[in-house]
Amino acid sequence: MRQQIPRSVVVLGSTGSIGTQALDVIAAEPARFKVAGLAAGGGKIELLAEQAAATGAEAVAVADPAAVPALKEALAAHGASPVVLAGPEGVAEVAAWPCDTVLNGITGALGLTSTLVALEAGRTLALANKESLIIGGPLVKRLAKPGQILPVDSEHSALQQCLWASGPQGYDPDAVRRLVVTASGGPFRGRKRAELADVTPEMALAHPTWSMGPMITINSATLVNKGLEVIEAHLLFDLGFDRIEVVVHPQSIIHSMVEYVDGSTIAQASPPDMRLPIALALGHPDRIAGAARPIDWTAAHTWTFEPLDDTAFPAVALARQVGSEGGTAPAVYNAANEACLEAFIRGGLPFLAIVDTVAKVVEEHQVTAAGSVDEVLAADAWARARAAELTAGQSR
Repeated sequence: MRQQIPRSVVVLGSTGSIGTQALDVIAAEPARFKVAGLAAGGGKIELLAEQAAATGAEAVAVADPAAVPALKEALAAHGASPVVLAGPEGVAEVAAWPCDTVLNGITGALGLTSTLVALEAGRTLALANKESLIIGGPLVKRLAKPGQILPVDSEHSALQQCLWASGPQGYDPDAVRRLVVTASGGPFRGRKRAELADVTPEMALAHPTWSMGPMITINSATLVNKGLEVIEAHLLFDLGFDRIEVVVHPQSIIHSMVEYVDGSTIAQASPPDMRLPIALALGHPDRIAGAARPIDWTAAHTWTFEPLDDTAFPAVALARQVGSEGGTAPAVYNAANEACLEAFIRGGLPFLAIVDTVAKVVEEHQVTAAGSVDEVLAADAWARARAAELTAGQSR
């Protein structure tokens, strides 16, 4: 262990799935880590107050200003007295709070501002909010210094680990033939398109492997999440889309692979547990002993791989298209999908219409360069509004 003093961490989205697991990792290693700040949406005030009291966070932010009175009351009840901040600007202030590492676990496009603020403040960014990189790719890439972004997604953490084997001097893109991103296939793996017509939100939320929030879980059912990950891999590792493949691996033990030009393939394998990629990002360049359980090599295992069915699940092919177009196209893809997910969850949209509607919105969009936050957010707002128009009046 190289560190002599604890690394200070800000956790954004602390009451969500990634945030709570990150705090578990931090709590298990008090000599390595301490919490400097927390931020959450405001829907789980009691949990946020408990986290603040347990970690001794200096600052706590809620995106919903209306939640501040309840938060202050809960903090007082737990004997905690951090600085309390509110609204998107409050979350952004916590993202720039003095610390070593910011873990951005905010869900969706709302995480973009925090990603940019953390990078501009010079913090190491442990990135679980893939949407901020995807929608603001040019902006994020312009700000990020080499090594400043450490991926928390299990697939990209796996790719990063496999790429460490590319050469004695570190990552060598010329040694890489392709990245192979694995997908569990979600709850509907093996079904044909016609068999997906009557899917309900309850069915889509029943992921066979991972325990995640509703947005990520349904994105995994449509494979939009895998499409977003392909774009993220392109942006993180600077490889063309023709060198990034997706393969279905239902056991979710191999999290991704790198195939090298000499025919060798390096794979990263571990039981499904987000605490491993979280610990890798927070502890980098050190590995944290016991962060997650290893594979039991005394038991028999069967790991299978299948090609992706692009007809039943066209989201990945559509993501390749918008990723290749660049500019505001990925922001429109993401925003239209988030709007369609909301419509699907409330019963206002059939399952198959989620990606079909996203494709229509993408087709109508006039791509621009994404040269500013305002430009990205304008494309985001247009896509949400257009998706809402296209889904109005539909029902399952």
